[in-house]
Amino acid sequence: MTASDSRSDNVDASEIAKFEALAERWWDVNGEFKPLHDINPLRLDFIDARAGLAGRQVLDVGCGGGILAEAMAHRGGQVSGIDLGEAPLAVARQHAEQSALQVDYQCTSVEQLAERQPASFDVVTCMEMLEHVPDPGSVVQACARLVKPGGQVFFSTINRHPKAYALAIIGAEYVLGMLPRGTHDYARFIRPSELAGWSREAGLEVREQSGLIYHPLWRRYQLSARDVAVNYLMHCRREVA
Repeated sequence: MTASDSRSDNVDASEIAKFEALAERWWDVNGEFKPLHDINPLRLDFIDARAGLAGRQVLDVGCGGGILAEAMAHRGGQVSGIDLGEAPLAVARQHAEQSALQVDYQCTSVEQLAERQPASFDVVTCMEMLEHVPDPGSVVQACARLVKPGGQVFFSTINRHPKAYALAIIGAEYVLGMLPRGTHDYARFIRPSELAGWSREAGLEVREQSGLIYHPLWRRYQLSARDVAVNYLMHCRREVA
């Protein structure tokens, strides 16, 4: 299958191609995906502390090469990962096999999976994906349909804020070279109020949000509920009817 296959209207073929081209370097901790490797422990602990991954049915939406999906499997989750990029999924499957982990990877859109398997997961995660699709609200709706009533949904994206433009694009892509140039489009960044609005419309209760802050002098990240101007995590819970 190719990136242009019509699994969903909510796909940008150029975004899929961008990550397909980098797929072989997904697990290089010093390569283009180094920031994902660096923030993964923080994301994992944030999710596990609020959802308790062990023994849970977990779905990672936009899983890419499997960095978070594998980590959640290590924590005892029964993990599935979906993506529309064939090359990253091939890398994810190979790495999981080498790591002796059981992760169910599927090449499908979140909207299509929601049609087939509504209310099937205890935990749904969607990290660093919303800013790469034409209709992020559709993804939020599908994530809400996929999680069981009372289940937990976690999003991570970038705020459409001047500080995010300065740090996530100018700083990370052009000055520090942490990401390939053109990785992000500022117009697609999402304000927390917008994400919260889509979540509530989908029947999700917004429980918490936390910023992900990078300290260039120390080259480390930390979570802060007081600063969501750049990267941020949002924790939601599906309401029980």
